[in-house]
Amino acid sequence: MERLDKAALNALQPSDFRNEGSLASTLKTLLFFTALMITVPIGLYFTTKSYVFEGAFGMSNRDSYFYAAIVAVVAVHVVLALFVYVAWNEGSRQWREGKQD
Repeated sequence: MERLDKAALNALQPSDFRNEGSLASTLKTLLFFTALMITVPIGLYFTTKSYVFEGAFGMSNRDSYFYAAIVAVVAVHVVLALFVYVAWNEGSRQWREGKQD
């Protein structure tokens, strides 16, 4: 009985290492897109409000808030779409690697 338990534990060890690498890769991806989700919309909001809508187009302060918010919302959706695309490809790659074992 003890031999079977040791054999089962030895068989599981390589996949545990692979899962740790997968977890680290997943966390790096999640942290990267979290940083993008915070910086890109906020940066685009203030940049487009000041330089594009008020500076280049000469809009009023109230109108520039509205249009800059639209740009920020579009940026949020683009970052989310990129995250879904990367997560989908990463998941399918891991599934193919697990399928070949």
